[in-house]
Amino acid sequence: MGVERIELFHYQEPDKKAAKMILSMGLDLRVAGWCRALREDIDSALQCGFQEVGISHPVSYIHFEAKWPDKTPDQLLERVVDVVEYARAHGLRVFVHGEDSTRADWNFEKKFINAVADAGAECYRICDTVGVGLSDPEAPLPNGIPAKIKAIKMETQIPSVEIHAHDDFGNAVENTMAAIRAASGVWDKIYASTTFLGIGERAGNAETEKVIMNLYLHYGVMKFDGKTQKLKQLADLISKATNYVIPPNKAIVGDYSFAHESGIHAHGVICNPWTYEPYPPELVGNTRRITIGKHSGKNVIKYKIKEVTGKDINEDKLMEVVSRVKEIYANGRKASLREEEFKAILKELNIL
Repeated sequence: MGVERIELFHYQEPDKKAAKMILSMGLDLRVAGWCRALREDIDSALQCGFQEVGISHPVSYIHFEAKWPDKTPDQLLERVVDVVEYARAHGLRVFVHGEDSTRADWNFEKKFINAVADAGAECYRICDTVGVGLSDPEAPLPNGIPAKIKAIKMETQIPSVEIHAHDDFGNAVENTMAAIRAASGVWDKIYASTTFLGIGERAGNAETEKVIMNLYLHYGVMKFDGKTQKLKQLADLISKATNYVIPPNKAIVGDYSFAHESGIHAHGVICNPWTYEPYPPELVGNTRRITIGKHSGKNVIKYKIKEVTGKDINEDKLMEVVSRVKEIYANGRKASLREEEFKAILKELNIL
């Protein structure tokens, strides 16, 4: 899929077993262990065989006061630096995750980033932990995403940067894209931390599939060329493995993300798919669906009959189907007809 790096938990035995299995697969990507700023977490990562880690620690006073009321920010920073140095001394590559970055005091966060960079961290993750980040290029620190991307470059020594956005305001994908745009021409590289289907805490994170398609089609990032056709298949696999129900209208990978019911839309797509589709469903491994509903006209129903039966029918039979569909919706039906329901109508009228 073009993913370069993944992070895994490794605390409980099932997690350790899964981590070791993934590490043994020889995947063409980097696999890191997610760690708290604790030496024992680094030891656990080493035992699993990780060669790099992501060390997560809050950077906002909100978290400091809630979690460590008896510690000063500088004392907490000393602990993080110690753990970064410990990880580096054991040969691990280190990313540091600045939890709640978008509500952090910039003067302290800048000090934090420079300290972990001096300790050997190679990348700093901007964590928009509660989704308050703003994509507006004019939005100021601490929650202006473009402003933070540029400030980290200008005022710290960290070699690279990463964005990790939450979707509490529905802006995770846009904030991720805003970070990437802001980094263009400023940073040699930016990492985008995403989750497939947006699965994550509370409202979730930026969806991997959405970021991929934005980068590929809007910005011409060719590393995804020839790989996007697997998106739907991968979505269905993850859905099954996690018992996560994909909303049918979920962009890109939802079963109905290329479904057309309204007469105007369906007829347009039948004549020329570009009228109501930004790209072919096959590009993401999905399928175009013409569905029958309250607003479906005669031409759409005729098309659907041929799609199901493989043959044209005469006008009289067509009008029988149209009348039957109208009758169903006149009796209060709201949702589109499922495929089996439409087939049942055709069987009832001796068409199928």
